[in-house]
Amino acid sequence: MSLVLLLVFAAALLLGAPIAVALGLASAVAIVGFDLPVHVLAQRGINALDSTPLLAVPLFILAASLLNAMGVTTHIFDLVRLVVGRIRGAVAQVSILVSLIFSGVSGAALADIGALGKIQIDQMSAQGYRRDFAAGITIAAATIGPIFPPSIPLIIYASVTNVSAVQLLVAGIVPALLITLFLMVQVAVMARIYNLPRDTVSPSLSAVARKAVISLPALVAPVILIGGLLSGYFGPTEVAGVTVAYALAIGFLVYRTLTFRAVWESLRETVEATAGILFIVSTAAVFAWVLTLDQVPAMAGQVLLGLSDNPLVLLLLVNLLLLVVGMFLESIAAILIIAPIVAPALHQAGVDPLQLGIVFVLNLMIGLLTPPIGMSLYMVSIVAKMPVHSVIRGVLPFFLPLALSLLVVSAVPAVSTWLPRLLSQ
Repeated sequence: MSLVLLLVFAAALLLGAPIAVALGLASAVAIVGFDLPVHVLAQRGINALDSTPLLAVPLFILAASLLNAMGVTTHIFDLVRLVVGRIRGAVAQVSILVSLIFSGVSGAALADIGALGKIQIDQMSAQGYRRDFAAGITIAAATIGPIFPPSIPLIIYASVTNVSAVQLLVAGIVPALLITLFLMVQVAVMARIYNLPRDTVSPSLSAVARKAVISLPALVAPVILIGGLLSGYFGPTEVAGVTVAYALAIGFLVYRTLTFRAVWESLRETVEATAGILFIVSTAAVFAWVLTLDQVPAMAGQVLLGLSDNPLVLLLLVNLLLLVVGMFLESIAAILIIAPIVAPALHQAGVDPLQLGIVFVLNLMIGLLTPPIGMSLYMVSIVAKMPVHSVIRGVLPFFLPLALSLLVVSAVPAVSTWLPRLLSQ
């Protein structure tokens, strides 16, 4: 049964079917072909969406869309430029830091690229950077978003594997800061080797103070979000709702750049994006049920545990698997299909569930940078109006800091587990 399921799924993908359609079609063929109850298609699909943590997904998408619509990303970018100053490679460093700040409200790599990509690439191009380099650092920095809370992939991973969503989001803070550090070191090295331009801004205390006052309401948004999670006062869904309410408040009352038309457009974009994500969640749940019925997770667990009982070795094997999967499969679909198969075996072997969640998602975010399916490559290609092969050439040097980050997170459990364990004491 599983063989038929996988063959139909692969055939549908090769024929160009959307990932959700391929998952649903393969599941339907397997269920009908092996005389299983057809009502399972609807039952399992609907039950998969009956999840409180998943309510955070549309709310975080809406919050990011509202903040982008009111133009706060430009204020944040200008403020960080003034703070960083005129060091060599400054605008590239600014792009990394702005991605970290904006990730505190977006929760998704593609959302970061959509909101910041054009600004980042245009600013670097104006300073004399090669456009392929600008595109490369923009894509690499966008991987921070799905690791730093709020993270839509981490929320979905938590809902699939029954891990605490709050603890998993908190577990992403230190790894996201580590990725930021490694990317900044890489840019600093490349700045010396390739003599990257200095910024043309003239920072002064008064200019920084003025721009900080303008940017402060937007900067408070991630502070509220992270503070709510760390204090335990908010769960992911509550903090997402608070972020949306805060974005509406500053958009109408402080910046006064948010219009009812812009809110309507943000709502429309949110519905479209959420429908795509939840369609995948629903069909993948049926797909995973068929695999479970055929005992594939149990067999996969036996195979993994038969290869080694060393948690680090198992993590490295899963890393290799996910890096390959990330080249061909959309990240949310990969989480929904593969996590229920490999997570139980690795938990049994002693891998911490929080560490595994971060490793899992980081692998798949690196997959967004890799052809042939890497969606970040195509998103930047559209935003920057560049051919995909130029974007790929620009991102190649930044695989090194991302790979180092993945290696550290895999080898040192405390990178992921220290902060949530500290806060839970």
